[in-house]
Formats: sequence, structure tokens, C-alpha cells
Amino acid sequence: MTVVRFDEDARGVATVTLARADKRNAMSGEMIAELTQVAGEIAASDSIRVAVLAADGPVFCAGGDLRWMRAQMEADTETRRREATSLAMMLKSLNELPVPLIGKVQGNAFGGGLGLMSVCDVVVAVDEASFGLTETRLGLIPATIGPYVVARMGEARARRVFFSSRVFGAREAVDLGLVAQAVPRAALEAAVEREIAPYFECALGAVAEAKAMVRALGPVIDEAVIAASIDALLVRWDSAEADAGSQAFIDKRRPNWAP
Repeated sequence: MTVVRFDEDARGVATVTLARADKRNAMSGEMIAELTQVAGEIAASDSIRVAVLAADGPVFCAGGDLRWMRAQMEADTETRRREATSLAMMLKSLNELPVPLIGKVQGNAFGGGLGLMSVCDVVVAVDEASFGLTETRLGLIPATIGPYVVARMGEARARRVFFSSRVFGAREAVDLGLVAQAVPRAALEAAVEREIAPYFECALGAVAEAKAMVRALGPVIDEAVIAASIDALLVRWDSAEADAGSQAFIDKRRPNWAP
């Protein structure tokens, strides 16, 4: 693996690390594929009790990779569908892990980064981090990550940030339900360890079944919901706004609707 590291310690704690620090851990096709592979390995393991999702560098995940975004702009509809489906299946595989997934967020997260946070069972973040669902600035929508973000925040709280592209801090992220704890950077490691520790007293199978029950009792995210999110994204990609916004992003200028 080249952009995702996967390690398991003697306790049965697996750490999955986004390792594109030089690209602000932006999501690429390669990262999506490697995260999907790692999720499969964790799900099949008999020894892993807890998984931690972390990242290298100062940024947790900046959203979509610029090169990947450019490829989507130039692609035909079926290629866009294939890429969106890959992202959706990666999120689904992480969301349905049979072991607890703890998010260790050491920096800012935007767009797809919030999708990754939303499929974690618990997220601990540094209190200086900023977050945002910034897709509408590009003429796009947070479609593929949408089911998981809304499931995490609830509809009422999601309405505060889902379509405004407003950037918000860690304290508000706690209020929104996206983050469980916002802690000083020096306390991040210890806070994550406190989230991990209780699971060493729990039966592995019972944890897996309890987690599956929570998902079943919560908002439904089935194949139909995922397919609808992909279809919504494809429709938006074909819009004039998406074309103008994505081109402005690549050109590093403001789109024509921004003052």
C-alpha cells in the first residue's frame, strides 16, 4: 500500500493511517481502493478488537484530490458512476466494520473527510481543527457522504452546515454530533486510548452484534439509499454550476456566483 498504512499491535488495535500528508490527505482513487482493501482485512480478522482511523501531517483530510476532481470533470457519465460507487462502497465497508472504529482527527477535515469521520463510531479531534461540507461552493453537493453525515448529525443539526459550505470549529462539531470530544493536541493520544480501553473488557462477538443492532435501529443506509446518493451526484456533475465551480477550483479562482 502506498497512501494508506495499516498496522496491528499486540493488543489487537488496528491503526489505519491516511498517508498523503503532502497532498493534505485528499482522497484519490488509490486511497479509496486501499481503504476498501483495509476494511476488508479488518472485517475478516479474528484478532482485531478495535480500529483507529488516523492521518499523517497537519490535515486529516482535505476532501477530493485535485487530480481526481479534474478527471471527474473530463469523464463520461459511466466513469463518474464507477468512481462514485467506489467511494460509496468504501464508506459502506468502514461503516459496517464489526469492530469499533475510533476517529483520531489531528487536523482540519473538509468534504469527504467529514464522510470518513461520520462512519467512525467515535471521533476525537484536536480543539484547533476546522471542518466544513464545502461542496456547494463548487456547484456540487455532499451526495455520496450524505447518508452517513446525516445519520451522524441528525437532520435538524445537518441542516446547519450541510448546504451552506460554512466552515466551523471543533466546539461546534461536538455540538453537531460529528465529534465526541475536542481536546488539546497534547491530549489527543490519551483521549483516543480512553475510548479504546473499555473494549478490552468486552466480548468481541457481542460488540459486533451490538454495533450491527445500532445501525439497524438508526437511519437506513441500504443499497437503494446509496444508489440514490450516487444518482444525485451524477445529475449535479452534469449541471452548468458544477462545471463552472469545478473549473474555478482547478484554476484557483472564485466561481462567478461568489462575491
